Amino acid sequence: MKKYCAFLRGVNVNGTSMKMAEVSKVFTEAGMKDVISVLATGNIIFSSDKNRADLKIILEKSLSEFFNYEAFLFLKTEKEVVEIFEQNPFLKSEDSHIYIFVGIENIEHLLSEEFNQSIKSENENGTIVNRTFYWQVSKGNTLDSNFGKVLGKKSLKEKMTSRNLNTIEKIIKKFNTQQLI
Repeated sequence: MKKYCAFLRGVNVNGTSMKMAEVSKVFTEAGMKDVISVLATGNIIFSSDKNRADLKIILEKSLSEFFNYEAFLFLKTEKEVVEIFEQNPFLKSEDSHIYIFVGIENIEHLLSEEFNQSIKSENENGTIVNRTFYWQVSKGNTLDSNFGKVLGKKSLKEKMTSRNLNTIEKIIKKFNTQQLI
């Protein structure tokens, strides 16, 4: 059985309100095992024998039906989540946020292209490391930056979601805690 983290898009923003206990229940009722949530931003750890493509279809359909919205989620294995964290190319700083993006195949190239075309604020950086796009931006500039505004485009809605690197670290800790149970 493989362990995954589902990264849900658009949870508890723009009127899409979900309790993680309800989301976890939907996952369990869809046949997932060892289901736990991490924070209220739509990060669900679970185990399954099914392949990734089938899981995406099953879970998006289940969430869409239960919450009456168009669900989008992206799956990463435990190993992939750890690699994303470990391969972060930026130094952590009290003055900046580091975001990672998960999504459809090759989304990192589209994001890199958008980033390269955007006007950068001071100390704003973006780069690809092994199929993951990383973005570093000064605290307080996330939503105001040119690239930050690009991320809200409707054309990207079903293609990707982002998480702060601190959230990725919390997900890894939950994976590790789950193994001790």
